[in-house]
Amino acid sequence: RYTKHLKAENGENGSGSKKHGRDGKDIIINVPLGTVVKSADDEKILLEIINDGDEKVLMEGGQGGLGNFHFKSSTNQAPQYSQPGKKGTENWVTLELKVLADVGLLGLPNAGKSTFIRSVSAARPKVADYPFTTLIPNLGVVGMSGDKSFVVADIPGLIEGASEGAGLGIRFLKHLTRTRLLLHLVDMMPYDGSTPEHNARVIEKELKTFSSTLSDQDRWLVLNKVDLIPEDEVQDACQKVVTALSWEGPVFYISGLASMGTKSLCATIMDYIDDKRQQEEADPELLVLADHQRQIIQAEARDRIEDLAIMRRQSRQKSKIDDDEDDHDMEVVYVE
Repeated sequence: RYTKHLKAENGENGSGSKKHGRDGKDIIINVPLGTVVKSADDEKILLEIINDGDEKVLMEGGQGGLGNFHFKSSTNQAPQYSQPGKKGTENWVTLELKVLADVGLLGLPNAGKSTFIRSVSAARPKVADYPFTTLIPNLGVVGMSGDKSFVVADIPGLIEGASEGAGLGIRFLKHLTRTRLLLHLVDMMPYDGSTPEHNARVIEKELKTFSSTLSDQDRWLVLNKVDLIPEDEVQDACQKVVTALSWEGPVFYISGLASMGTKSLCATIMDYIDDKRQQEEADPELLVLADHQRQIIQAEARDRIEDLAIMRRQSRQKSKIDDDEDDHDMEVVYVE
């Protein structure tokens, strides 16, 4: 983290009696799983470390030269020529960590994402009755029967206009680019008087703006906080939201706080993940396709985040120009 220059040692020079010098030692950088290495110039992804034990070559070392013995021939018994070695590669790179999770949680602030992850796992993200309680991604491991488990990622909530920089923006969505499944949590009793269907559309719009490919991935609708609705009205209230959204995918009614419906939801998620893994084992081509899809999503995400960064820089420059103009136009009047 604090060492910005890493330089492998040089190889040793050759010597007499046909001896070559010792090779320089490799530099091995240990990184967390989920690390992406990108070129600092054009943000091109050079490699990713996803599986435990992965070892990949980022930059090649130099090539040793040839001594005069290699140029000896019948007509040139004592050549006075040797070949110099070649220098190794040099580059500036950026290391970025993206969380590795099977399931990603989407929703507005206070939709109940952190409460849900606390309910189903040992993770303890901060929970409070105000927006933007979650400021960094949180991971929770959901243990099922036997040795089965899956990982859930909770990211800071989105708000309307996040793709334009509102709230915490959309940059945390990049942590969902490797997930197999997205859970879209919707608060059935919004505190601000808005409707669940409107809030669900806000998230759909921001997700599609971030990456149209990611928005087309498998996503389940999870209607949360149903414990705040009279029991005999839950079915009708939830069906109203589903109908308004014209939703055709899987739908779940839960309460993260009261742990209502969470076990059934987690069991269904585990079955879904197991089924996906079995399909990939039976058909390795699916892994290649999934990797290609992930690369498309990451490219779209990178472009959108860069666009947002440019917009913010332009906004700051415009604000500075406006402030300077206001200073020039200011009239100071001294009064007693």
